[in-house]
Amino acid sequence: MATAYVALLRGVNVGGKNKLPMRDLAALLAKAGCTDVRTYIQSGNAVFCATPDLAKRIPQVITEAIARKLGFRVPVVLRSDKEIQAVVDGNPFLKSVTDTKALHVGFLADRPDPRRVAALDPKRSPGDSFEVRGREIFFCLPNGFARTKLTNAYFDSTLATFSTFRNWRTVQTLLEMTQPDH
Repeated sequence: MATAYVALLRGVNVGGKNKLPMRDLAALLAKAGCTDVRTYIQSGNAVFCATPDLAKRIPQVITEAIARKLGFRVPVVLRSDKEIQAVVDGNPFLKSVTDTKALHVGFLADRPDPRRVAALDPKRSPGDSFEVRGREIFFCLPNGFARTKLTNAYFDSTLATFSTFRNWRTVQTLLEMTQPDH
């Protein structure tokens, strides 16, 4: 039985680098066997249906297909519709903020070792807050994403995995796109 999934690509169409038209991403997913493929904005977000066995292979298949076709490697993080729902339901900052524009989520490729999570510096970016829960990092960045010192590079090196960040509005939209009536 097919399940809805979200593919989150890191670093495409950002600052003129790693250009990947979303229609090409959709075509790569369809060629891999995914159905009901839809993309959202130009920053590497795709929603599709697949069996769990196919979905497990999608990050590697898409990374390799992009490398062959376009000459650059793009990390891909995958979440099921239920996992995206749990992210939306479990944001620890929702109750304490009035402006959800400050909220972001970092999606990790792997569950980090608890010792590595403990090594993260909560004071690294004064005024900003984060909380690691499983394979997600929830952020409250009242000074804006562009000003934080809580970067992909910091989390990737400290947690020994790779991450890709999305703003709260994008996370909510991707969840809506996984719903059958969307």
